Amino acid sequence: MPTEPLFHWCSGWITEARRVDSPNFGPRPAQALIDLVVVHSISLPPGVYGGDGVELLFTNRLDWDAHPYFQSIRGLEVSAHFFVRRDGHLLQFVSTHDRAWHAGVSEWRGRAQCNDDSIGIELEGIEGDTFTDAQYQCLIELCQTLRSAHPIRFVAGHEHIAPGRKQDPGPGFDWTRVHAVLHPCDWCFPQSTFLSGNT
Repeated sequence: MPTEPLFHWCSGWITEARRVDSPNFGPRPAQALIDLVVVHSISLPPGVYGGDGVELLFTNRLDWDAHPYFQSIRGLEVSAHFFVRRDGHLLQFVSTHDRAWHAGVSEWRGRAQCNDDSIGIELEGIEGDTFTDAQYQCLIELCQTLRSAHPIRFVAGHEHIAPGRKQDPGPGFDWTRVHAVLHPCDWCFPQSTFLSGNT
């Protein structure tokens, strides 16, 4: 893994990412300290990879009648800052300066409403499935780059900030792999990632 960030910035946007502007964002609170990365997993329909379902969902263009599963999320308006495809290709939907709608009801580091001060990264996948080498490489390099622009210190899964409500990225995510690279650089991880054996 590289020791220096490989991505580059332009006003809250990663220049190497494919930019797809989502309308689902808002301003961060004035005193927000952007110090948390939240890792998610998503695919639409669940378990189907390589399609445009996630992109359409995050831009409010998903055809709710195109698949039976979509009825269960009809009308949902969500986003994340980044989406990492199975091949490591990176998309960005919201500037890191803005508040994306990825965390929902949540709490971490003694703070509620994690959308206010976090950056959401979605990995193409489902809870319980494994992730690809290209995704881990992109995720780690992205985290390193984010830290060059924001005072980020913490990384957690959606399952950690919304326990009982969310389960992603799930047991297929190898926290050991991410911890090995980021932890020596003073990144903090949820204790439960160690208790689960993924250390």
